[in-house]
Amino acid sequence: MRTFDEMYLNSSAAAVRDHYRDYAQWLAKQSQDYLQARSAEAEIVFRRVGITFAVYGDKDESGAGAERLIPFDLIPRIIPAHEWSRMQAGLVQRVTALNRFIRDAYHGQDMVRAGLIPQELVRGNSQYRPQMEGIQVPNDVYANIAGIDIVRAPAPGSDSGEGVYYVLEDNLRVPSGVSYMLENRRMMMRLFPELFSKHAVAPVAHYPDMLLDTLRASAPQGVQEPTVVVLTPGMHNSAYFEHAFLAQQMGVELVEGQDLVVEKDMVYMRTTQGLQRVDVIYRRVDDDFLDPEVFRPGSTLGCAGLMRAYRAGNVNICNAVGTGLADDKSVYPYVPEMIRFYLGEEPILQNVPTWLCRKQEDLQYVLAHLHELVVKEVHGAGGYGMLIGPAATKAEIEDFRRALLAHPAGYIAQPTLSLSTCPTMVERGIAPRHIDLRPFVLAGTEINMVAGGLTRVALKKGSLVVNSSQGGGTKDTWVLEDQDGGR
Repeated sequence: MRTFDEMYLNSSAAAVRDHYRDYAQWLAKQSQDYLQARSAEAEIVFRRVGITFAVYGDKDESGAGAERLIPFDLIPRIIPAHEWSRMQAGLVQRVTALNRFIRDAYHGQDMVRAGLIPQELVRGNSQYRPQMEGIQVPNDVYANIAGIDIVRAPAPGSDSGEGVYYVLEDNLRVPSGVSYMLENRRMMMRLFPELFSKHAVAPVAHYPDMLLDTLRASAPQGVQEPTVVVLTPGMHNSAYFEHAFLAQQMGVELVEGQDLVVEKDMVYMRTTQGLQRVDVIYRRVDDDFLDPEVFRPGSTLGCAGLMRAYRAGNVNICNAVGTGLADDKSVYPYVPEMIRFYLGEEPILQNVPTWLCRKQEDLQYVLAHLHELVVKEVHGAGGYGMLIGPAATKAEIEDFRRALLAHPAGYIAQPTLSLSTCPTMVERGIAPRHIDLRPFVLAGTEINMVAGGLTRVALKKGSLVVNSSQGGGTKDTWVLEDQDGGR
């Protein structure tokens, strides 16, 4: 299977892409011992800072999710300015259309009435929240923070192996990973300051300021100096480090459900000075746990009465309740049509071709080609609940066949893309490993993002699964500000 390498023009690694040229010259001068020593230094610092995530399948002595360090790779993924400019335009377009769709879903459902998306994928979706019907959210923005997963693969029919960017999926509920983007950059600047004097790398350190500005701009109408909080499920959540990190970086309070109270449809935070009004909640808690009056009655992660305050327009929840409707994998194939319907434009970024197993014709094709496809649960995440046909055993394929026949609407399938590779530090030196990219898109009164995002890397040879819960690592992502970069 042909693969596009981000750094090299061919498999022999003899020719380097223009935008990697200066970095490749620097890398060639570094000894393996030097690079290994810097890698060890990075691991020590990350452990000292506490940059870990919890894996629910692995338990520590207390029964909580075992804490792991996400492996950090020293070799950056570099994107030339002209490529980033087009990707950014595509991200703005896509997130704008997704927000229009979510608003439409909870109001007029014009796209359904136009026959462009089935009713059962909207109102019948498990992520649809009837409690959101008719609620007006500030700026008509439902997904204030979006993490859009992008991969690069060889263009269909291209013998040259040139790469095309595809959107693999949209993460609109509680997308995570931005703290690793920020800490990776901080680490690279600490270890290799000379590289940043030689390369015009676009900054990312101002992301927390941009996030805070976005959240403040999303406050209820009439609120001049909004109080923003970050709502976390608590320290046992897999992304707790990120919750605490972002609250600290923005200079706002990190709260749990027990720290909030609703009185007369207003949300307050308990403080040592008494109750303080809360205007914007950046929630990192799933819908089902936000308000025991409306969703799960036994939940202690949220705050009773929160939805009453939300419906009354006295608090904004970012991201909005019910945004999961639009990052459902069975809705994903309709995003290009959303762009055409709501914006009157052709999509800038392509979707991966997708078969919806709920359709009988698609199901028959998928069943006949399981050995060559990637099959995913429509609500799966973290690399779980999926089959990678070419890498699966016969037994695994047959297990998935039975699951598909039992519940076809719960799955989609896509071709097995050969994700682009990037040179990566491994035990035996430097070798190509598959990567993806998650830019973080902020939507308030306008759409903003820092240049780049979180590059995730599959550290196992040949693996296409980049998720940290499946043994993946991360890289720093450099977007070159030089407009001639890569031309």
